[in-house]
Amino acid sequence: MSTDIKIKKGLTIKLKGTASKEIEPASRSKIYTIYPTDFHNIVPKLTAKVGEYVLAGQSLFYAKSNKDMKFASPVSGIVKDIVRGAKRRILAITIQAESKDKFKDFGKKTPSNLTGAQVKQHLLESGCWAFINQRPYDTLANPNDTPKAIFVSGFDTAPLAADTVFTLQGKEEAFQVGIDALTKLTEGKVHLSVQGKSFLNDIKGVSLHRVSGKHPAGNVGVQISKIDPINAGERVWTVKAQDVAIIGNLFLTGNFDASRIIALAGSEVKNPKYYITKIGNGIADFVADKLASDNVRIINGNPLTGIAVKTTDSIGFYNNEVTILPEGNQYRFLGWMPFKDNFIHSVSRTSLSFLSNKEYTLNTNLNGEERAFVVTGEMEKVMPIDIYPMQLLKATMLGDIEKMENLGIYEVAPEDFALVDYICTSKIEAQEIIRKGLDLMIEEVG
Repeated sequence: MSTDIKIKKGLTIKLKGTASKEIEPASRSKIYTIYPTDFHNIVPKLTAKVGEYVLAGQSLFYAKSNKDMKFASPVSGIVKDIVRGAKRRILAITIQAESKDKFKDFGKKTPSNLTGAQVKQHLLESGCWAFINQRPYDTLANPNDTPKAIFVSGFDTAPLAADTVFTLQGKEEAFQVGIDALTKLTEGKVHLSVQGKSFLNDIKGVSLHRVSGKHPAGNVGVQISKIDPINAGERVWTVKAQDVAIIGNLFLTGNFDASRIIALAGSEVKNPKYYITKIGNGIADFVADKLASDNVRIINGNPLTGIAVKTTDSIGFYNNEVTILPEGNQYRFLGWMPFKDNFIHSVSRTSLSFLSNKEYTLNTNLNGEERAFVVTGEMEKVMPIDIYPMQLLKATMLGDIEKMENLGIYEVAPEDFALVDYICTSKIEAQEIIRKGLDLMIEEVG
């Protein structure tokens, strides 16, 4: 039985460059890169050395806090380099890939025949545990915890976001097996949120929720707040839909296959569409000959929550899309005035964009500078979670732990404040503030 949830608050941003429903294989990189920094709050301890040959699925490093939590190579080949930063912090591990991958065999298994402890051990050993995150704090799940529930969002409402159902085509069986495995990890329910009709409506072993509304309706944090809110001392785990399929494929084949279908989207892409690639594929190889201009910003992720990268970087561990937007390094004459050649999207009535339903070509220009952080009431219009966003941000900036707890810091993640970043007239970096606040809570409260 399913439930219906309608999200009334939020904002749908229509941008040009949505990926068309076409798929083709991406160019295979010679070099693949894994960034330990993708796994927030994890201190890596190396298991692989420069010059060592590794199989796809073989451990590159493990978490210092838990040696059983391993992180695997997406491809087979030679470990080419280990890039270090200040205080010898490991920033990246590069692998010179073979033309065809050879996999470490973890053995085919059926989740329904295993105990929860056996499923957990299989995920830890193979590197698939890295796909499981927890709330509060938005960090990797602690395998020593037992969550009250696990949440999977079957759609994404962010601008230019990849179509989740489309990226799962051909992976229906793997997705179901992945869900079967996740049900073994909690005594509660596995919640699956969907939008529209698809094979996801027929998945067994889940509590199904039909969700509609504006962005951020697709955010798992919003779904948690409407379905089973987090109380003090509780833990819930979250897994992205494509990652559920990777987990399922591990049980079906015995291999850690880091393949993804990734959307290359944005107004500066010649032919936006989907590509079959692997985690860690080089950005330069992925976008080669596909850009409409050179003056662009390449983003690992969607325009609201993604991270700006260079062509020398690689696709991140959790990315389902790469977005290309015009770089906002040009001056807009009388930028605040809404006329034909100066027309941009804005939630403010000073712009006339609310009268149009067209798709926009937006650049990365902030259209202003940081200014006094004053009460305007605008944040509440795009925040569907039952919190006071401005008050929480101010308490977080002050580091007032008691107020942060009372105002709902445990219920949110940085992505839940992405729209606040977009609409805030004070130009406050809300996502960065929330991330620092969550890190403070980890340090002081645990």
